[in-house]
Amino acid sequence: MRSETGFDPALLDRFPTSEPRPEGEVEELKRIWAAPKGWGLLTAVNNNYVGFFYVATAFLFFLLAGILALVVRVQLALPLQGVLPQETYNQFFTMHGTVMMFLFAVPMVEAIGVMLLPQMLAARDLPFPRLSAYAFWAYFVGGLCFFASLFVGLAPDGGWFMYPPYTSLTYSPGINADFWLLGIGFIEISAIAGAIEIIVGVLRTRAPGMSLAKMPVYAWAMLVMAVMIIIAFPAVILGTLLLEIERAFNWPFFDPTRGGDALLWQHLFWFFGHPEVYIIFLPASGLVSMMVVALARAPLVGHSLIVLAFLATGFISFGVWAHHMFTTGMPNISVGYFSAASMAVSVPAGIQIFSWIATFAVGKPRYNVPTLFVIGGLVTFVLGGLTGVMVAMVPFDWQAHDSYFIVAHLHYVLIGGMVFPLFAAFYYWTGMTSSRPLSERLGQWAFWLMFVGMQVTFLPMHLTGLMGMPRRVYTYLPGREWEVTNMISTVGAFVLAAGVLAFLVDLARNFRFTVDDDAGNVYGGGTLEWLPTGLYSTRSIPVVRSREPLWDDPKICEDVEQGRYLLPNAPTGLRETIITSPLRAEPEYLQIMPGPSPWPLLAAIFTAGFFLLLTVQAYTPGFVSGVLAILCTLRWLWDTDRVVKEAEVDVGAGIMLPTYVTGPRTHGWWAMVILLIVIGMIFAMAVFSFLYLYGVQPSFWIAPAGWQGAAVTLPLYALAAGLALGSRVMLAREATQLWTPGVLFLCGSVALAAAVGADIAFWHASGLRPDASGQGAIVYMLLTLTGLLAFIGLLMAGYIAARNSRGMIVRPRNNSLDLCVLFVSYAAGQGALTTVLTRAFGA
Repeated sequence: MRSETGFDPALLDRFPTSEPRPEGEVEELKRIWAAPKGWGLLTAVNNNYVGFFYVATAFLFFLLAGILALVVRVQLALPLQGVLPQETYNQFFTMHGTVMMFLFAVPMVEAIGVMLLPQMLAARDLPFPRLSAYAFWAYFVGGLCFFASLFVGLAPDGGWFMYPPYTSLTYSPGINADFWLLGIGFIEISAIAGAIEIIVGVLRTRAPGMSLAKMPVYAWAMLVMAVMIIIAFPAVILGTLLLEIERAFNWPFFDPTRGGDALLWQHLFWFFGHPEVYIIFLPASGLVSMMVVALARAPLVGHSLIVLAFLATGFISFGVWAHHMFTTGMPNISVGYFSAASMAVSVPAGIQIFSWIATFAVGKPRYNVPTLFVIGGLVTFVLGGLTGVMVAMVPFDWQAHDSYFIVAHLHYVLIGGMVFPLFAAFYYWTGMTSSRPLSERLGQWAFWLMFVGMQVTFLPMHLTGLMGMPRRVYTYLPGREWEVTNMISTVGAFVLAAGVLAFLVDLARNFRFTVDDDAGNVYGGGTLEWLPTGLYSTRSIPVVRSREPLWDDPKICEDVEQGRYLLPNAPTGLRETIITSPLRAEPEYLQIMPGPSPWPLLAAIFTAGFFLLLTVQAYTPGFVSGVLAILCTLRWLWDTDRVVKEAEVDVGAGIMLPTYVTGPRTHGWWAMVILLIVIGMIFAMAVFSFLYLYGVQPSFWIAPAGWQGAAVTLPLYALAAGLALGSRVMLAREATQLWTPGVLFLCGSVALAAAVGADIAFWHASGLRPDASGQGAIVYMLLTLTGLLAFIGLLMAGYIAARNSRGMIVRPRNNSLDLCVLFVSYAAGQGALTTVLTRAFGA
């Protein structure tokens, strides 16, 4: 019986086939998937290289942030130390927190996903390899430039949370804060690009037969994490945009004397900031859930409960943000709700911890280095979780807030929940990428130094905080009884650093990057990443029938290597992978994948140049760099919507799959929908800001000047959506002139831009100014967001026209046009909602 996708699942029973495939097919795969040589390696887009670059760069930032932390600890070891002056100290602790949270933690978990997921899912690569390359290079270039600001005295100094009014132009007149706002804002764009790649990759590139129930638990963790990024990160993107516009153009979003409110920043920031803790924790939890199975040599106890715990954590974490704001004077009902939610979010974490303990208990664990790091992380995370429950209680939080107790709690949670599992993963999965495994002996030295150093550093900080030492002070007076605990913490920090140094020595002695001749499955894992692989991933894509295929089918490695499963060759002569259905992982079509390209690298460099040049107020070079970034991005996209001469190909055992499909089935459609969710979340946060300022500063709001402007803008938005959708309909009509769909889409994009222009003209004529009040600022901000979409719509129209002129818009349906129509239709809807919203609320 055929499924809802039209594929007959019984066809998968043909695999493995009885006869091995010709050896010559392997050589062809190696040729097609070969990496560039020399400097050309910078243009590589394969996940093996991009993932490795990503992990190495994130670890570099971990080391740099750790060095900053050591200097901070030396400054605080004794009273009245003069190691760092106050201004420099503020830059150091700000950069330490910012680099650890933004440049290490989130990029590292995404980097490991880019490296591991294709192998775990038995895909040839993630579905958008050039997007992965762009995300990495944007992060690499922007992150290094951001960190370099420390060496020229321009590093941010307002804390990694950048609270106004401390970071407003009045109190921070230099460009230090601008480096944070523009630099971090665009690094978050890189994180969102990675999240889109991960969501589509997990849902659409799984090996045939790998239904959601058989999917590795790590893939579940990454899926939930990526969805959380899509929902949470738009809040900080909007927040940084609002604060930078306030600083640059004097729009008073956060100025209470002109109708703004400083607490708006805290709501936006912590709506992102608290889920970020779980964005970091969930992938690490997924890694631990994978490792304990192999280390205990037993199936994971409570697999379904852990998946439900991931989902529950992701959901509850979005209702916890204001527990960072208990001391801001919130209403009692809000305080009670956020306190309860803060304690409730510990329940799913407890489920995971008990599952891991039970798996070790029923199995026969081996006490090697990964096991030590896993158990050490468990102990540390549980201690951090207990103090987390303490600070969720409002009376206690009032006493401990902004003290070193909070610093200790934060580090226990993050180091126990992410850093120790990360080092366990390094030792466990090194066999995938290195020709030699890491040393057990050096690894044990690294663990014990790090574990002991961690406890010695941060356990005394609880006492230091309860004794009254506040956070973010660069020195303190003698006689307050803080000297002993601070000295102990400083000694512990250097012991912890010695453990990291032992790991670096181990890397230098034993790690040798390789693609083909790796050390292999050292710890006996049962999932697909341990299949024999090359740059093309597996020789053939297996049919999955269980959660640990290598344990349940001892011959699977041999059958995969001999090409007895799907796609044992390259039927189109290009890079390919199989796109499967999101629920049951049934084969749907063959994706043609792009190869190495310099354009993602150049687009990332010019994107970084655009933001950084604007930061130093070099406006002309900045806008030139922005234009070049757009051109490079368009050139990179030019090769991606490819139609090959083979309409259908045999992917093995006579199974035929199409090579080009359109509409909601395509991976591109899924990516565009996710992107529109991101844009929609930015808009939703802007709407929240609009309603928040309306509620807290009503005296600064004026009544809208009627609905006259809506009579012009609403029909224009409807016309824009209608013309865009009409272009898609006209493309399918054979009697239509070739240029007609492109012209209709261009007219729709122009109508969208005209609607935004008409609305801006209306508000300007009504006397509302963006620099006069919070109402004016947020109204014009809403219009600006739709205006940016209109600008992108015009770029899309030019892109479609250029492709149409080359005969690349194929009939009756074309993915490029489909996705552009989807974007412009959404933009028209957002614009119409803005028109109604801004006129519906007034004095």
